[in-house]
Amino acid sequence: METVSSYEAKTHLPRLLRRVQRGERFTITRHGVPIAVLQPLDGAARSEPSSVIEELRDFRRGKRLDGLSIRELIEEGRK
Repeated sequence: METVSSYEAKTHLPRLLRRVQRGERFTITRHGVPIAVLQPLDGAARSEPSSVIEELRDFRRGKRLDGLSIRELIEEGRK
């Protein structure tokens, strides 16, 4: 786990968040004393796009709009 100062974390937060998104962890320190850990959420694992597409196709299978248009569905949702 890499250590970064609170100033560096504040200054480079977007860059650190991109790295956290890839699975890295950081200890944030203030004056050399650890105060926080920046890490990915446990349930935030990314799914492979191909598996997500397959899940969507499985979900759509057998579902029909029975002649309704998208516009009619939108209007129905507004009621």
